[in-house]
Amino acid sequence: MAEVTKARTGHLIRALFDILQVKSDGMRAAEALAALAMKVEMTPYEAGNYPTGGRRFEKIVRFATVDTVKAGWLVKDKGIWSVTAEGAQALQKYPDGEQFYREAVRLYHMWKKAQPVVEVEEGDEEAVENSASITLEQAEEMAWAEIEAHLAAMPPYEFQELVGALLTAMGYHVAWIAPPGKDGGVDVIAYNDPLGTRPPRIKIQVKRNANSPKIDVMGLRSFMAVLGEGDVGLFVALSGFTKDADLEARQSHRRITLIDATQLVELWTRHYGQLDDGARRRLPLKPVWFLAGDE
Repeated sequence: MAEVTKARTGHLIRALFDILQVKSDGMRAAEALAALAMKVEMTPYEAGNYPTGGRRFEKIVRFATVDTVKAGWLVKDKGIWSVTAEGAQALQKYPDGEQFYREAVRLYHMWKKAQPVVEVEEGDEEAVENSASITLEQAEEMAWAEIEAHLAAMPPYEFQELVGALLTAMGYHVAWIAPPGKDGGVDVIAYNDPLGTRPPRIKIQVKRNANSPKIDVMGLRSFMAVLGEGDVGLFVALSGFTKDADLEARQSHRRITLIDATQLVELWTRHYGQLDDGARRRLPLKPVWFLAGDE
């Protein structure tokens, strides 16, 4: 890839970090790459496609981000890219793109030397690892986007039943699910035992629309107002929660747990074996094995 120099890669990566650093909650990888493509002028080589398909530009940038992840400057989670505090500091310290990228590469190699030695033919190890990492990364992004779209398209009452099925799989006893059209601030009620004799009572509010704004403090307080002294609150929202709402929940004297889309799916996969067939049909998942680079 002689057409792509360290200086050019550094320019692209630093421009990417400029885009990401203003997004405190991170940015979807596809959106970040699209924003970068609009911000920089691609060379003819970058704008071209690989023989196997796909524009070179995106793959070049993705390969370069591997170094920044290992350097501790970038976090990738379910297709969301976020600049860390260390990454923001590096952006200030290295205004020159090439210096910025070379430092990331240096830190990557420091990390690499600290890993257990694996016998791989010389010259191939890094290429194989990076290729595997990018393949896995893109597969995870695509899979997560499909899961989110599936949940967002689910009818509200069916989504409530999905949450109820998850609680059942976790060992709780669901006593009531709000019928369609009812919006009284509580969508599901569950207990620790079948008769509800052992406290606490668990009140759950479910917000399915992933495209809505994040639940803010006022939205959280509205739910907390329906919690009695002996109640535990569970707020499930695909859109997630603002940082202020998260802080409010942690500091409140009420016992309340916030669950966003990522946590919901993680709980679903963790308890998948305990779900009945009907529940699995609501969100059917299957693990797939990929060659992965070093973690």
